[in-house]
Amino acid sequence: MSWHAPIVVGPPAPDGGRRVTVRGESVGVARNDRDLVEFLRRAGLGDADMALDDPHLVEWRGGGSHVWGAADSQDGAEDGSEPGRPGDS
Repeated sequence: MSWHAPIVVGPPAPDGGRRVTVRGESVGVARNDRDLVEFLRRAGLGDADMALDDPHLVEWRGGGSHVWGAADSQDGAEDGSEPGRPGDS
C-alpha cells in the first residue's frame, strides 16, 4: 500500500476553485488559501496555515501550490462568501 498525504488539493477548476479532501473525505471547494485553512480547521487540524507547503501533509494536484485557477484569487472571495461545500458548483 502506497503512502498518500492526508490532505489533497485537487486541480484548479475553470472557476478558480479546487476540491479539498482530508483523509479521503471531501470537505469542500476552496477558492483561496483562507478557504483551505478554514476547511482544515473544521477538520480538526490546528495551525493548518503553517503546513500548506509541507508535501508530507498536503498534496497539490494538477497545479502548483497556492494556484487557484484562472482567477487565482489569493486574497479571497470579493463578495465575502463562505468557502464552498461538497457538491457546490
